[in-house]
Amino acid sequence: MQQDSFPILGVDHVHFWVNNARQSAFFYHSLFGFDISGYRGLETGSRDEVSFLLTQRDLNFVFTAPIRPGSVMAPLIADHGDFVRDIAFKVEDVEWSYNAAVERGAKPALPPTVYEDEHGKVIKASIHTYGDVLHSFVDRTGYHGLWEPSFEPRSVKGDSLGLIEVDHCVGNVELGRMNEWVAWYQKVLGFDLFISFDDKDISTEYTALMSKVMASGNQKIKFPINEPAQGRKKSQIDEFLEFFGGAGAQHVALRTDDIIHTVSRLRQRGIDFLYVPQTYYDDLGERVGQIDEDIKDLAKLGILVDRDEDGYLLQIFTKPITDRPTLFYEIIERKGAKSFGKGNFKALFESIEREQEVRGTL
Repeated sequence: MQQDSFPILGVDHVHFWVNNARQSAFFYHSLFGFDISGYRGLETGSRDEVSFLLTQRDLNFVFTAPIRPGSVMAPLIADHGDFVRDIAFKVEDVEWSYNAAVERGAKPALPPTVYEDEHGKVIKASIHTYGDVLHSFVDRTGYHGLWEPSFEPRSVKGDSLGLIEVDHCVGNVELGRMNEWVAWYQKVLGFDLFISFDDKDISTEYTALMSKVMASGNQKIKFPINEPAQGRKKSQIDEFLEFFGGAGAQHVALRTDDIIHTVSRLRQRGIDFLYVPQTYYDDLGERVGQIDEDIKDLAKLGILVDRDEDGYLLQIFTKPITDRPTLFYEIIERKGAKSFGKGNFKALFESIEREQEVRGTL
């Protein structure tokens, strides 16, 4: 087995910078079923920003907003809207991880820093990646309180939808820069190229993109990186780059073990998903073979299916969850498959193009 040159234990959390953390917290609580588990603000000694910690199984989302004029956060939120600021990793040795990354060419953001109170200590460090996204390295093993110092518990229980963990996060970068960031992940974090797709794999009559999926040494972390490709009209990546103001995290894929239950509940709560025409399901059984689910149930909910040599997967994509056509979510269930739904790319793209046409951005 190949040695892992940059050990990462998993995703620690996804950190969002938003205009209003309280509203974001209750949005994800009400619609996605997260518990509101922690709070940091003026009442806990935080003088410049407020944060809410949301949890569901192994998912940790943190929403942070500025509360004073002149905040360093404000210009980025103005440029991007609510956005993914940090995809943070669990590591055993924060200092080693940070130093190794910087020595390999990463731009420093936060040197190893200890946050300590009567419950112990949390160690964190951060580096810059594409756009205004960070990767933090976090060690919480020495902390026995809630999350980290300055957070106090909240106990607003959500009605869980069965979401388990982050399956993958997708980044969109500017034309011509995908290979640059592929090389960055290889050099800095020791990631390997897991799979790649060109404009022949991911295209329709009008638009196309190229994508390479990077995976950590233990394959617990997977990051598809997309760039636009030449097409007759403006692709979803071009649209994202325009409305986001540059490179950034396009979507977060959340894994479930019962996608029919999860998507049914999300639809009941008002989450909008991309439309899939019923013709997609006419020959689904022939295309993907035997599956456990009833195709009628999948068709009713608009869930896509694809198979690889290891099994099959089920997936569905929300419409953008902010006013800008930028950040959205994928709900995914894996029945052995390790791939990303290549067989669904055309149907997915045509659905996105229909939405772009409605927005007048195709």
